[in-house]
Amino acid sequence: MEKTVSYSTKNTYVTLNELTSKTKNVWLVFHGIGYLSRYFLKYFKGLDAQENYIIAPQAPSKYYLKNEYKYVGASWLTKENTAAETDNVMNYIDAVLDAEQIPPNYNLILFGFSQGVSIATRWIIRRKINFKSLILYAGGIPNELKKEDFDYIDWHSSKVKIVYGNADEYMNRERLKTEKNKIENLFQKNAEIISFVGGHEMKSEIIETLI
Repeated sequence: MEKTVSYSTKNTYVTLNELTSKTKNVWLVFHGIGYLSRYFLKYFKGLDAQENYIIAPQAPSKYYLKNEYKYVGASWLTKENTAAETDNVMNYIDAVLDAEQIPPNYNLILFGFSQGVSIATRWIIRRKINFKSLILYAGGIPNELKKEDFDYIDWHSSKVKIVYGNADEYMNRERLKTEKNKIENLFQKNAEIISFVGGHEMKSEIIETLI
């Protein structure tokens, strides 16, 4: 018999730059499978340090990469006990934002890479988060999301950007068609689709053009 318990836990997150009166944009960035948040931040170092403050939550499920017991990566979710694990992740993100106490006058930019796309989209929908930009980079949008989930968004002040590499091994023609159908249905022509030359990879020079 499988049973469930509740308990308190701790998790880290990392930030880049400082939040000051000169800050314009606050980024909340979600890494993909296999990353640690402190290494994921390197892709955002090309942004203007005075104007951009970056917060990178850490996926909770850590594991050794390539069975070498040397390098560590992490995952947000799996198909095992997904509903409960999603709740745990959502509560963790809430705690990160509570700790940061971001004033409302900054532009909030949500960024998800690969598996991080599913976390970013689920969180904004569940918490009805208003944002300046939602950037979904090389990842799949969760199938359970509906057009009505996004009805609260003011599309005059919020924008969505979809980014993917033209040689992304996870975005074959069929998968790309499925994702484009989701994008059209969910965002109702309010999303800009951007492709670049490359595979399933982060590119700092692409991020610098997305503000």
